[in-house]
Amino acid sequence: MDSCLMLWHMKPQSRAYRFVGHKDAVTCVNFSPSGHLLASGSRDKTVRIWVPNVKGESTVFRAHTATVRSVHFCSDGQSLVTASDDKTVKVWSTHRQKFLFSLSQHINWVRCAKFSPDGRLIVSASDDKTVKLWDKTSRECVHSYCEHGSFVTYVDFHPSGTCIAAASMDNTVKVWDVRTHRLLQHYQLHSAAVNALSFHPSGNYLVTASSDSTLKILDLMEGRLLYTLHGHQGPATTVAFSRTGEYFASGGSDEQVMVWKSNFDVVDYGEIIKVQRPPTMLASSSGNLPEVDFPIPPGRGRSQESVQSQPQEPISMPQTLTSTLEHIVGQLDVLTQAPE
Repeated sequence: MDSCLMLWHMKPQSRAYRFVGHKDAVTCVNFSPSGHLLASGSRDKTVRIWVPNVKGESTVFRAHTATVRSVHFCSDGQSLVTASDDKTVKVWSTHRQKFLFSLSQHINWVRCAKFSPDGRLIVSASDDKTVKLWDKTSRECVHSYCEHGSFVTYVDFHPSGTCIAAASMDNTVKVWDVRTHRLLQHYQLHSAAVNALSFHPSGNYLVTASSDSTLKILDLMEGRLLYTLHGHQGPATTVAFSRTGEYFASGGSDEQVMVWKSNFDVVDYGEIIKVQRPPTMLASSSGNLPEVDFPIPPGRGRSQESVQSQPQEPISMPQTLTSTLEHIVGQLDVLTQAPE
């Protein structure tokens, strides 16, 4: 909302870059596949392409006639797709930096547009309550998915390119097959609007961010909820897995960006997802430790309660749980230190 982009380094003690150029709130950001370019869209109706280095130089596309809600690079980095409140989806050439064509069948604001992994299709989500699938070559709408009961806030392709997941203000997440257009899965887990989602690169998990302040991890293979994560104070507005799936990051109306370690793919479901917070922030965030719900499937390890109620059997505690509890105790130590 402060019109800036922040580029954070994942290595500890590294400086973050602040990129200034947009004249109004920045609504979306996306790295090119190579990482050499960064695209951003803004309420100032422009799209900027940045070189992510110290200088932070950018070129401006006078892209739309209203707020730009979404920017996304094609997997080959050659094209960029943008979506706007002017009800259009536009495709641009990245290197020649020119406008290619417009897709304009939505009858309300378009909140999100994405290329398929192979770059042949585009999917878009709109306040007209539809998700539309487009053929990039013919520029025609292949199908409209109309099952949502309210504005569709976000959409993305499964890594395989065979299905799409959409998030909506009707509090649901729906997954469709892009070949048969059949509704494959329907999740009604959040108690408020779902604002964003991201597929794990393995394609087995989906993370969602909601105005109910939680993030949820869904197991797509079993079609069920794995974890509910409480970190943000207020709406969780955005979430994304890293390219390897080792981490995911979430942003919220509380002005926080949180980086989470996604170790649910590594060991067992009993592995707790920890929130990584810099110690400086911890010192001032008393009583604000993230709470983690982690349902463990029956017969797989012990529940959190049984670990706590049987201290005489420390051997039975998984190593990961022990280290996590130590981590939490360490955080509490930081919180309860008296000021010098």
